[in-house]
Amino acid sequence: MTWLADASRTVTTGSAQQAVGYPALFLLVLIGALVPVVPTGALVSSAAVVAFHRTAPFALALVFVTASSAAFLGDAALYWLGRRGTTSRNGSRWLEAIRQRAPEERLAQARGKLAEHGIAVLVLSRLVPAGRIPVMLACLMAEWPLRRFARGNLPACLAWAATYQLIGILGGSLFKEPWEGVVVAVALTVAVGAVPGVWRRVRAAG
Repeated sequence: MTWLADASRTVTTGSAQQAVGYPALFLLVLIGALVPVVPTGALVSSAAVVAFHRTAPFALALVFVTASSAAFLGDAALYWLGRRGTTSRNGSRWLEAIRQRAPEERLAQARGKLAEHGIAVLVLSRLVPAGRIPVMLACLMAEWPLRRFARGNLPACLAWAATYQLIGILGGSLFKEPWEGVVVAVALTVAVGAVPGVWRRVRAAG
């Protein structure tokens, strides 16, 4: 009966970890959408690695739903707060925070692309590192209502969650131990995030 007790403890521990893990992932991604200092892509990739080594595909589906819904709600909340700032005489600290994270050059590019391609730019903005905030500010300046923004942001969040989950699955499939896959997934997400900055420096130096 020892093996049964061990199995029971394993199941209980796994269930407890999942009960804590998914709400924690949701909360961190939500906060990361509101305050873009949390490495949400790395979080999703790491969660996907752990899920891959457990009860995939059910756990992977939960990671996808948790991450995409948290990102969508966080973006919607930030956009709503920004909209309130645009209609207020004194603005708001949220709108000012969005403006501070959108350099003039990138904002001008985002406004031009948004005027030309519409919602398609919003969908792609979450897949481009540091592309989300300039496009969101461009939508605010174009006076898009929240409903229109949400309509374009939903597929953007789904594509974002799927992309970083695939990175996690790739990292998890390369190694037997989950922690090794997490290290690879985090390294990949950091590398992806660093590419635009490196490219801009190369262009400036050239």
